[in-house]
Amino acid sequence: MDELIFKNKVKLYREKQGFSQSKLAEMVGTTRQTIIAIEKGTFSPTAKLAYLLCLALEVRFESLFYFE
Repeated sequence: MDELIFKNKVKLYREKQGFSQSKLAEMVGTTRQTIIAIEKGTFSPTAKLAYLLCLALEVRFESLFYFE
């Protein structure tokens, strides 16, 4: 089986909501650098942070995160 890669659409939904990286970071209790790393795919959020991102961005988990 091929390796699954965990991906996300955080940047897309963040921009749709009109949030800056800093604003989103503040809303979910993390740093702008963490949001940057998540958007670039170089960092996978914890389950708690993924849940908070879904709440902040008003989107379901399976719409925000996916495997490719």
